[in-house]
Amino acid sequence: MTHPIIESFLRHSIERKDYQVVRQFLEEFQPADLCDLIQQESLPTALDILKFLSYERRARVFGYLPNTLQEQLAAEMSDDDVSLLLKHMDADEGADLLNLLPEERHDGVLRSIARKEREDLRRLASHSEGTAGAIMTSDYAAIPAHVKVSEALNIVRTTAPGAETIYQIFVTDGQHQLLGTVSLRELILAPQTAKIQDIMMTDIVTVSVDAAQEDAAKIISRYDLLALPVIDSESRLVGIITYDDAMDVAEAEATEDMHKSATIGNLEGNFRDARLLTLYRKRIVWLILLVFGNLFSGAGIAFFEDMIAAYVVLVFFLPVLVGSGGNAGSQAATLVIRGLATGDVDLKDWGRLLGRELVIASGLGLTMAMAISMVGHFRGGDEIALVVGLSMVSIVIVGSLVGMCLPFILNRLGWDPATASAPLVTTIADSAGVLIYFSIATAILGMPV
Repeated sequence: MTHPIIESFLRHSIERKDYQVVRQFLEEFQPADLCDLIQQESLPTALDILKFLSYERRARVFGYLPNTLQEQLAAEMSDDDVSLLLKHMDADEGADLLNLLPEERHDGVLRSIARKEREDLRRLASHSEGTAGAIMTSDYAAIPAHVKVSEALNIVRTTAPGAETIYQIFVTDGQHQLLGTVSLRELILAPQTAKIQDIMMTDIVTVSVDAAQEDAAKIISRYDLLALPVIDSESRLVGIITYDDAMDVAEAEATEDMHKSATIGNLEGNFRDARLLTLYRKRIVWLILLVFGNLFSGAGIAFFEDMIAAYVVLVFFLPVLVGSGGNAGSQAATLVIRGLATGDVDLKDWGRLLGRELVIASGLGLTMAMAISMVGHFRGGDEIALVVGLSMVSIVIVGSLVGMCLPFILNRLGWDPATASAPLVTTIADSAGVLIYFSIATAILGMPV
């Protein structure tokens, strides 16, 4: 986030046409910080700022911008300006930008780009959204297996300027099939006359080009990789996914899960720039469904209205009891959802976790029951204290089991477990809590005449 004084200085310098001052001023910023600055400005000012940057720096800054702003800026640029951007952007970011452009602009934008780069961009842009192919880059360092270390170093020196990373170098054959990898450190320390095939590591971790991008991110995290090779159905190397791209995927997935945990639809772009209608649409569907879900709680209260009229003191404890069930269920659901997301737990663990949750929920319920029973004794005597205590134990157990089981059920059905969100669990637990509470009250206190 940039300071308002900085934004004001930059804006006034542009208005006064102090272009040299502006260029020197912008050189002081890192690309990520320039991205923040551009997002604070109007579209014309943002375009002016980009024009003061060199092509390489402009491409780097553009890659940091959110897709919605990239699309708006590209719409105001000429085909030649966009083409220059694509030439200097990383291949994966260039492919993303190409996908943001209308189809009718593709030929004009790609016309001035060299054939090889043009084919790479089209190939990268053709992969389905959400797959490993959609986030990979073709800018990597590759060497043949039969060459000596001295020859390989010369190849790396030649390809390094265009590669996204050279710390991990990939070994391929004439058909571009992946044979192994060698680190830059190993290449530098190896004897100059050694063959690459003798020093390369052949135990390679790879991912399919059609695999889900979150699976690729998990593999990079699990094996602490700098770059993950992406292969096609014939084991040919088609690209790599770097750790920074995996971090972006992990952040996007975490954000999506957080939205789902609050029963909010998938929000494209960022929250600050989202339109009012978009925010309304993303939230209203689940809220309406939860409204009707809460009607079951109301129906339960209406069914026991004679009991409530005879023992008004029961109403005092109703919010506490049903709220406790919802809270316990939300905690259990959160733990299970995160465990499923990270791979710590699987469907086969359901039985063991169910038994463990039953023990934990019983302990939680008993502890909370002891606390609330004292209030029950003070408010209504021993019978009310017994009703409230038993209800607390039962409701917390039921709420916890609902919160634990629901993500597993959704996962078994092929749905995202994050859909078992706190509001959904709370709604179910509330309805169950009302029925449990007044059923126990009826059993102990008896039906009023």
